[in-house]
Amino acid sequence: MRPTTRRTALLAALALAGSSAFAQGAPATRDFPTKPIKVVVPSPAGGPPDLIVRAILPKMHEVLGQPIIVENRAGAGGLVGTAYVAKQPADGYTWLFTTASHVNIPPFADNVPYDPVKDFTHVTLAAQNFGQAMVVNPGVEAKNLQELIALAKKNPGKLTYANAGNGTASHIPAELMKAMSGIDILSVPYKGIPEATSDLIAGRIDIFFVGTNIALQHVQSGRLRALALTGKKRWKGLPEVPTMDEQGLRGFEKVNWFGLWLPAGAPPEIVAKIHAAVAAALQEPDVKAQFDQQGIEGVALPPREFAAFVASEAKAAQEIAQRIHAGAKK
Repeated sequence: MRPTTRRTALLAALALAGSSAFAQGAPATRDFPTKPIKVVVPSPAGGPPDLIVRAILPKMHEVLGQPIIVENRAGAGGLVGTAYVAKQPADGYTWLFTTASHVNIPPFADNVPYDPVKDFTHVTLAAQNFGQAMVVNPGVEAKNLQELIALAKKNPGKLTYANAGNGTASHIPAELMKAMSGIDILSVPYKGIPEATSDLIAGRIDIFFVGTNIALQHVQSGRLRALALTGKKRWKGLPEVPTMDEQGLRGFEKVNWFGLWLPAGAPPEIVAKIHAAVAAALQEPDVKAQFDQQGIEGVALPPREFAAFVASEAKAAQEIAQRIHAGAKK
C-alpha cells in the first residue's frame, strides 16, 4: 500500500472512530439524567441553603424524572463539601448548592483546594435574600444607623459585632459598614448563627448581621431591634426597617445569594437542562410561598450570566479581604 493510501486510510479510520465515539456519547447527554443525582450542600441540614434547595427539588424531580438526593457535607465554613464536588466527574450527577460564601470565604482562608470560578461549571443563581438585617440588643442606645455610627465614634473599639465566620454574611457587611463610616467596632468570633444570636439576646454582644427570616421572630418578640437592611430595597416582612443606603451609606448593597454549580467541564446541554428545571421549579406557587416566608426571592439567572456574576463577586471578595487585611496591619 502506498504511503498516501495508508495515510488516507488512517485518517478515514480516525474519522470513523471519532464519529462513533460521538454517536456513543451523544445519547448520554441527550438522555440525561438516567440515574439518581446527588446535590451536595456544604453546610448543616436546616440552614438557609438546605431549606431552599429542598423546596425546589421535588419540582425539579418532576421535570428531570430522576431522584435528587441531598447530601450535607459541612465543615470549614463550606470548604469541605465544595472541595469534594470540585473533584467529582463533570457528568451532571453531582451538584453543589451553596451561598455567596462560595466566593466570600476563600480569600479569608489558607490553602483552599479549589478556585471558586475556574473549578466549577456555573449553572444558575437560584435565589437571593433582601440582605441581612442589622440587629442590636435593645440595651444599645442607637435607634437607627446614624445613631449607631455616632455611638461607635464616641466609643471607639467598645461596641462589638458577632462574626459567625470570616467571609460569611455576618462578617462582610459589618466590615463594609466599618470601612464606609470610619468606625471602630470589635469583631467577636462565633462558631455559628445560633450561638451568636443567643449572646446578642443576652446582651453579651451588641450587633449582629443575620438573615431576615431569623431576625424577624426576635424583632417581633422585642428581644432584638432591627436598625437596617443591607439590600437595595426593603423587605415586606420588616417594612419599617430602612436599608443602609437609605440611611446615608450610599451604594451599600450586600445580599446573601444561593447558587448551583457542577464540576468544571460539564456539557452545556446538561447545564441547560438543569437550569431549565430550576427555572420551572421557581415558578411554582408553593415554592414562591415558601420563599416568601423565608424572605427569599427566586432568580434563575442563566448560566453565562451567572458565570460572569460569580467572577465579579469573587473579585469583589478579594478586594474586601485585602482591605480588611490592610486595616488589621495598621
